[in-house]
Amino acid sequence: MLKATGISRENLFVTTKIQVEFKDYQTAKKSIDESLQRLNLNYLDLLLIHSPEPWVEFHNKENHYFEENIEVWRAMEEAVNNGKVRSIGVSNFKKADLNNILEHSTIKPVVNQLLIHIGNTDFGLLEQAQQNNVLVEAYSPVAHGEILQNPEIKQMADKYQISIPQLAIRYCLELGTLPLPKSQTLSHVANNADVDFEISKQDLEELKKLPQINSYGDSSSFPVFSGK
Repeated sequence: MLKATGISRENLFVTTKIQVEFKDYQTAKKSIDESLQRLNLNYLDLLLIHSPEPWVEFHNKENHYFEENIEVWRAMEEAVNNGKVRSIGVSNFKKADLNNILEHSTIKPVVNQLLIHIGNTDFGLLEQAQQNNVLVEAYSPVAHGEILQNPEIKQMADKYQISIPQLAIRYCLELGTLPLPKSQTLSHVANNADVDFEISKQDLEELKKLPQINSYGDSSSFPVFSGK
């Protein structure tokens, strides 16, 4: 697949994740090797633990899978030391989950990939990440499309003469996160990248105060959009 694109490996940044159900050293180690084989690559740029818990127990307050995640992390550190992976991180980790890794790791996580958007911003998690030099990648910065019909957000976007997705992406940038928008439409991709403007401090504070988005339409049944 890579050869067909004509793009050199050095110009691609490849991220993949260890499946949420894989919660032991051996399974994680095997998963890393299988990912490399499946992608036909010699190394991965970034490898993440997809979730601290399996989806069926997502953000279960009674079982954080602390010991299991340490075992998975050990396999990931080994992959870094063996040259199979350049950087490692986590996804959907709450404070206690991230602290567990920070306290029991040799190689610190470089990323915590989180659901961050206008109407869903855990400022405590952002502060924790910044204090530990962990980059927050903000996935679904447009809230799976749910903010497109929000009149307050539309009014703010109109004020800056930009689209709602542009405002949403810029919001994430202003928070110091790396937004991860996605689209299959080239014009939308170009629009998403055109965010060379600043949101005023006053407007940013207004966006921070907007009500929590609790419904993601047809995607609400997926664990990360369930509100847990």
